Amino acid sequence: MKDMLKVSKLSLKMNSILNSWIQKNAEVLDLGCGNGTLLASLKETLNVSGYGIDISEKNIELSLSKGLNVIEQDIDKGLRNFADDSFDVVIMSQSIQALKKPENALKEIVRIGKECVVSIPNFANLRCRMQLALTGKMPVSSALPHEWYATPNLHLCSLKDFENLCQKLDVEIIERKLTNSFGKSTMLMNLAPNLFTEIALYKLKQKI
Repeated sequence: MKDMLKVSKLSLKMNSILNSWIQKNAEVLDLGCGNGTLLASLKETLNVSGYGIDISEKNIELSLSKGLNVIEQDIDKGLRNFADDSFDVVIMSQSIQALKKPENALKEIVRIGKECVVSIPNFANLRCRMQLALTGKMPVSSALPHEWYATPNLHLCSLKDFENLCQKLDVEIIERKLTNSFGKSTMLMNLAPNLFTEIALYKLKQKI
């Protein structure tokens, strides 16, 4: 029950941020859309249109049941079927770290979207560091809930890692929002974001 409450608060926080970043009636592409909950919420609150993409047949079926336009596609195989600047916003919500080629995906989303939103779990936060140091085992937390042998995450990173990749690829960070697993932002996150942040949301675009 407590974990469900955490997820609910975090989802509300992330939806609130997205609602402030995305304009009404925007064309949106949601990569790794899962069961379509996020895209359905944006459709209801902002009247967005667009597509979701996922590789899971079950997620495709769940998204279709919500009345969404979805495509079954492997993001790691590329997104060349989408033209440059073909969407107002491209979203990757906690899915880029599950890809085999996150660098290629980041290059593609800033090509396809006029703006992009990427959220990542921060593997370098204090809780993860303490678990690793004290137990000698891979950390498990609300932001990273899976055991090492069952996790979908292939390329975990810190905020510094992700921001260095953006710099390397000439991707501009327009805005960054930091939160914990309860959906709260704290003063400590502002002072030492890489140490105290559990989940970060980035608003991005390709540098001109």
